[in-house]
Amino acid sequence: EVQLVESGGGSVQAGGSLRLSCTASGITFADPDMGWYRQAPGNECELVSAIEDNGRTYYADSVKGRFTISQDNGKNTVYLQMNSLKPEDTAVYYCAADPHPLVATMLCRPHRANNYWGQGTQVTVSS
Repeated sequence: EVQLVESGGGSVQAGGSLRLSCTASGITFADPDMGWYRQAPGNECELVSAIEDNGRTYYADSVKGRFTISQDNGKNTVYLQMNSLKPEDTAVYYCAADPHPLVATMLCRPHRANNYWGQGTQVTVSS
């Protein structure tokens, strides 16, 4: 059974930092592409950041320069360092893993074969 377990969410004041972690287990394909989506109430799912098995990264314009994604391939673990947090970063953050590069999706849930998601972790940024 594939499991993605996220940690590191919480509440912080604007300007603060949080680090999200996600470890995938039970994945049968090697070197998954991994990343983070988020969804705030009333908003569509947003691809925040992703990293491919070759190290290539993607960042949404809204987080460029503030968030940094990294991975530990040997442990199927991905991290998201979030600095200079803003109230508009408040959302449930979901980790995802896929044998192919992550893509935008309207709903924060699996949308194709071998596309796996965690349960989500809440990030709340107060002004």
